[in-house]
Amino acid sequence: MMRVTNNMILKNSSTNINGTKVSVDNTNTQMTTQKKISRPSEDPVTAIRSLRFSTTLSRVNQYYEKNIPDAESWLDVTETALVNMRTEITKYRTLLDQGANGTLTQDDRNAILTQLKSLQDAIYAEGNAEYAGRTVFTGYRTDKNLTFQSDETSTKYSIHQTLMAANTVEECRYYNGITEAPTTGDAISHPENAKDIEKTTYNRIRLAYDSLDSTAVTLSYHIPGEDATTNHAIPGNLPDNTTAATFAEYETEADWAAAAGGKTVAENGIVLIRETGELILGSKVSEQLKSANAAVNIEYEKTGFKKGELRPEYYYNCVDKTDINAANHITYTKTEKDAAGNILYDDAGRPLEKNYDIEYIIANNQPLAINLEACDIFNQDIYQDMTDAIDAVTNSINAHSKLEKIDTMLRMEQYADEQSQKDLNKWREAIQKEADYFDDNLQKMYSRFIGKTDDYLEKMSLAITKVGCKADQLELTEERMNNQQETVMELQSKNDDMDLSSIILKYTASYTAYQASLTAAGKLGEISLLNYI
Repeated sequence: MMRVTNNMILKNSSTNINGTKVSVDNTNTQMTTQKKISRPSEDPVTAIRSLRFSTTLSRVNQYYEKNIPDAESWLDVTETALVNMRTEITKYRTLLDQGANGTLTQDDRNAILTQLKSLQDAIYAEGNAEYAGRTVFTGYRTDKNLTFQSDETSTKYSIHQTLMAANTVEECRYYNGITEAPTTGDAISHPENAKDIEKTTYNRIRLAYDSLDSTAVTLSYHIPGEDATTNHAIPGNLPDNTTAATFAEYETEADWAAAAGGKTVAENGIVLIRETGELILGSKVSEQLKSANAAVNIEYEKTGFKKGELRPEYYYNCVDKTDINAANHITYTKTEKDAAGNILYDDAGRPLEKNYDIEYIIANNQPLAINLEACDIFNQDIYQDMTDAIDAVTNSINAHSKLEKIDTMLRMEQYADEQSQKDLNKWREAIQKEADYFDDNLQKMYSRFIGKTDDYLEKMSLAITKVGCKADQLELTEERMNNQQETVMELQSKNDDMDLSSIILKYTASYTAYQASLTAAGKLGEISLLNYI
């Protein structure tokens, strides 16, 4: 039997007292923190689980509290801008309907003109909508505006446009022989100077911009199914390979009118008017390009852009040449190209465009592209249609103003003689024909533009629907993340936390044991050898 000494008893008592004290300290810490452990070494399994739950909860919080609300705000700004733009286009359609139907007075025409100019100034303003300092329609370049913010007379771009002939060739009427109303008696006496206005109708392709530079213009076309490197130059053969297309350029319509024949185009000819940015097509050229569904490529330069115009880099392959130092030119690429720099086309012959999606991670392995690019919703066509509409109503207003002047002069006493009345009526006949032509053009153009505007509105509504679908997806994900957050927090709490009542019981037990050990040790101190003498 092992001999137990007093020292051994005292040592064991000290160890027991220290053990119960450690237990009291641990339970006291648990009662203070209400956590099962304060160091991983206390319970490695609980510590590992706690770390995993913390990592998961941190990720869920990032989705639920930051990414999703940020994405929702971005989509709200986008939807508001699109709705506002749709409202502006709807107002434009109302004006077109007013101009296409019924008889207009001069006051009506002036009111339409004023409203059209106001809408044209505002139409793309919503395209510069921003969220937290980032523009929402400009792809990755969120620090740049979609439109020019002021007139930039020295800004220069080289622009490469690709236009599908089947979609962009449209009919347009051109007029030659505009009469200037006489203002003096001497002018009235020469009614032979009154011009007989002439109308010609051609198909055209309208470029994105007008007022092109007087530099070389490169024109070609690509046929669906051909290799990307196969581009047919113009002048050159048309798709039937039996007819050679010709190409002529004029600075203004007046220059075109002054050319031989006056505002005419041969059936195999193409005319470029730099002032208006129009490619006017002869009948055979138009038919051939449309039937082949050709992609028409044109490269041109333009210096000077008006406030409110769309910046080319968001729509086309282009080079910013504003800096005279070529080394500082900036190249923007909108379409996909092969290694040799040739534009790639899809099976329908359309250029393959690059996508610049901004994605938010709204849940684990669940990205959501929250931006819409302006080029997928609207382009320069709306602005140009408004320009054409403004020109049409302006021509009608001017013609009727000249008629009013002639009618006023017919009532004036100084022109009451028979010869003056006869001469004025000849002037009036020429101007009346001009007014009739321009009124007819206004009604026909506005009727055609109503259909185009309906297409713009449909595209705008589709974009709003896409935003709504993304918002619905966000809402569902947000609800799921909310539930997941609560679940993870509950599991983490079960893993990490202790119930306060159980901690108190455990602490009370530990403290009682500690007090008992102290009492027992005190009793040992009372016994010595003297008790046995």
